[in-house]
Amino acid sequence: MLTPKDIVCFIINALDNKKAHSIKLLKTRDVTILADYFVICTANSSTQLKTIADEVEKVLKEKGETPLRREGDRRCGWMLIDFGCVIVHLFLKEEREYYTLERLWADAEDVDINDMITVRDTAI
Repeated sequence: MLTPKDIVCFIINALDNKKAHSIKLLKTRDVTILADYFVICTANSSTQLKTIADEVEKVLKEKGETPLRREGDRRCGWMLIDFGCVIVHLFLKEEREYYTLERLWADAEDVDINDMITVRDTAI
């Protein structure tokens, strides 16, 4: 069984691999019982939004973690994938600006994700 931190690392890398941008990790454990972490990111298009969501689910399913639920869809510009201890919020730019989750959860700790992203070998 994966720890919340393991799940977060797999999610962050899946988002990075599918070119999600403005990836934000909030440690919410001390401010809500909803989840230990919120992962928030932005997609450039509704197609990319669905692709990112599918990739996150695929990667975690391969590790034995299935989501409790998936809400929203690419047509409405946001999606949510709930893994229990980690909730992934995927947005198009307009919807992210509208919902401003970072402001809503401003009491949560902002976690640096740079050390979590696996460096890809780009040599041909």
